[in-house]
Amino acid sequence: MLFYVGLAINIILIIALFYVILVFLLPPFMGAPYVPSSRAVVEKMLQFSQAKAGERMVDLGSGDGRIVMAFAKAGIEAHGYEINPTLVFLSRLAIRARGLRGKAHIHWRSLMSVDFSQFDIVVIYGLPRLMKTLEARFQKELPLGGRVISNTFSFKNWPANKKEDKVFLYRVDKI
Repeated sequence: MLFYVGLAINIILIIALFYVILVFLLPPFMGAPYVPSSRAVVEKMLQFSQAKAGERMVDLGSGDGRIVMAFAKAGIEAHGYEINPTLVFLSRLAIRARGLRGKAHIHWRSLMSVDFSQFDIVVIYGLPRLMKTLEARFQKELPLGGRVISNTFSFKNWPANKKEDKVFLYRVDKI
């Protein structure tokens, strides 16, 4: 029994050391600042998405993974792209703790490298310069009927199909 207690303490110390290395030895903000979406906003995003079984979604700048996990709980294959290694680590821990492995996936990679054609739904909480950069890519790469759901920031040249509070819905209607 004492062996297992010692093993558990060692594992906790290793995890704590790993976390300290990520927080203090690597830049804490490797991209946009981390601003978590409220529970009400996440629920609104789920509602706006009208997600159906078999669809795939991606959260760009997934932060702590709360949006990815919410979509995974709703039965959607959910992916998040995050460049901050601390947030990637914490998201992956939360996914394991909630039993969502295999349903929710966090990738430690820049969102600029994502192939959007493989997703039906994109969720983004991007600053205006990022929204400007991605607007044309979404319209070009997302499949017909694809949806983009944005928290707070809108696209300059793409009118929203729906807006409620700070959540915008955009549909890809190209032919």
